[in-house]
Amino acid sequence: MDLTQFTLEELLLTAIKSEIEAFKIYSGLAQQVKNAALKDHLEFLAGEEKKHEDFLIKAYKDIFPEREIKPPDKTPVPLPSIHIEHELVKLSEILEQAMEAEMAAHEFYKELAKRFDDNRGVKNMLIKLSDMEMKHYKILEEEKEEVEKTEDSDIDWGMIHVGP
Repeated sequence: MDLTQFTLEELLLTAIKSEIEAFKIYSGLAQQVKNAALKDHLEFLAGEEKKHEDFLIKAYKDIFPEREIKPPDKTPVPLPSIHIEHELVKLSEILEQAMEAEMAAHEFYKELAKRFDDNRGVKNMLIKLSDMEMKHYKILEEEKEEVEKTEDSDIDWGMIHVGP
């Protein structure tokens, strides 16, 4: 991922916006799912994204103390996001989108860290965020595999448990 065409401010605002959106998605999904383990994982991910947002806001304020934090409506950096186009979309498809977003975030933070050679604290934290996004990817991957085992039976065989 080549981030050289973007300013540091654009990149930080993009990161903040991305974390805000991820928090909203994971929180919203957690409220809708019935599986307790999946709900816990989604709530955990939402909490992680909130912590990432808080760190990024602090970094932004340290670097640009006089500027107001205004994440853009549309970010200049092309990062995948999660789109739930209708209520019948399969959960596995949503989780797949979330996995793509987490992988992109992993790459994004890894590249963004290269901009902070003069600030080891921020650089190390961005590398840690990159690693955490990869862990989020793996959590989502496991959940997606579990969901796929039963997802089609819930849709195609709605009466499967009805007795004779």
